[in-house]
Amino acid sequence: MTNFHENLRSKIDEFVHLVYSFTKKFPREEVYGITSQLRRAAISIALNYVEGYARTRNLVHSLRKK
Repeated sequence: MTNFHENLRSKIDEFVHLVYSFTKKFPREEVYGITSQLRRAAISIALNYVEGYARTRNLVHSLRKK
């Protein structure tokens, strides 16, 4: 299972970098519009994964203690 999570984390990281490099090519007028929104959405995907993974690990850890 760890290999799956490492692979997924790597893919998410790659996705965030792709979004940032892609949005660098957008016009300057869009910095506060679609560029910002796409970048925040990409970061949100990564943060949601990390939060969910940590929550699952904490749950498993607490269940093993009992």
